[in-house]
Amino acid sequence: MEGKMKVALMEGIGEMGFTERDIPTPKEDEVLVKLEYVGICGSDVHYYETGAIGDFVVEPPFVLGHEAAGTVVEVGANVTNLEVGDRVALEPGKTCGECEFCKTGRYNLCPDVVFFATPPVDGVFQEYVAHEAGLCFKLPDNVSTLEGALIEPLAVGFHAAKQGGAEAGQTAVVMGAGCIGLVSLLALKALGVTKVYVVDIIEKRLEKALELGADGVINGRDQDAVEEILKLTDGKGTDLAIETAGSEFTATQAIHMAKKGSTIVLVGYSNSGEMTLPISIALNKELTFKTIFRYRHIYPLAIEAVSSGKVDIKGIVTDYFKLDDVQKGMDYSINNKADIVKAVIEI
Repeated sequence: MEGKMKVALMEGIGEMGFTERDIPTPKEDEVLVKLEYVGICGSDVHYYETGAIGDFVVEPPFVLGHEAAGTVVEVGANVTNLEVGDRVALEPGKTCGECEFCKTGRYNLCPDVVFFATPPVDGVFQEYVAHEAGLCFKLPDNVSTLEGALIEPLAVGFHAAKQGGAEAGQTAVVMGAGCIGLVSLLALKALGVTKVYVVDIIEKRLEKALELGADGVINGRDQDAVEEILKLTDGKGTDLAIETAGSEFTATQAIHMAKKGSTIVLVGYSNSGEMTLPISIALNKELTFKTIFRYRHIYPLAIEAVSSGKVDIKGIVTDYFKLDDVQKGMDYSINNKADIVKAVIEI
């Protein structure tokens, strides 16, 4: 397909602009996708606000956005799994396929991954993208492209829940009710966890957690969250804790909340990159610590969970913006953190 497309650019910290680029031509193993929705991720906001995440430093102009879905408009010569007109969710990371991690199925740990909106790789706040067909997952008729764009964060929640061994009969606590905390809640419930409690300090987020199926919420600003969880579990503690806030304080709370022999999954990144935790308590309880990095082999599971009605993923969305209003959307995401849970860009 020939022609030009609109691309939203991060031109500097706190500054968005636009340019035109050629519509990409798909390679033999790629499809060209007309994008319809792209979520605004916390990483997008962080890059926009500070210009870096750890060692990943933005050198403007840079394209943000990696949570994407749309419709296939052209297929490469060797593509057999997709056709023009198929609606797809895009898994944003292309791996090498040759390293020990790829060959053992742990492709999310590939050191040579090319991931949308991770510097220096541009993201997809734009109208079209050519992407490897094997990373474009066809959506069932009853799953919209809005929901398709949200499969990416949902995959993180499912990976966290599966790393923790989530199953029916368990009681779990999720620390943090931002986007990743809420998708972790949704994944835990979809996997059959019996009771899921959510802790945060922002009331609107806790209200959203209840709306999405939490069995109880605790405002850590007003209550002793550890004490409340122990009350709710008859003093036993939880079978599983998922920590998404990325703070030393909440990670410490999770250790105190955890039942002996249980599992804690660390998902959130701390601002400092370091935490000091009460390991003696963890040893006495014989706790298992798990961590996650993105996800692997999760998209089909997440799509099926949405299609079957086990997960209402669109319920996490609180705000919508057009591509033309991308700066407004990014600024709003920074300045209204107490009110916003998930914003999406409609292309």
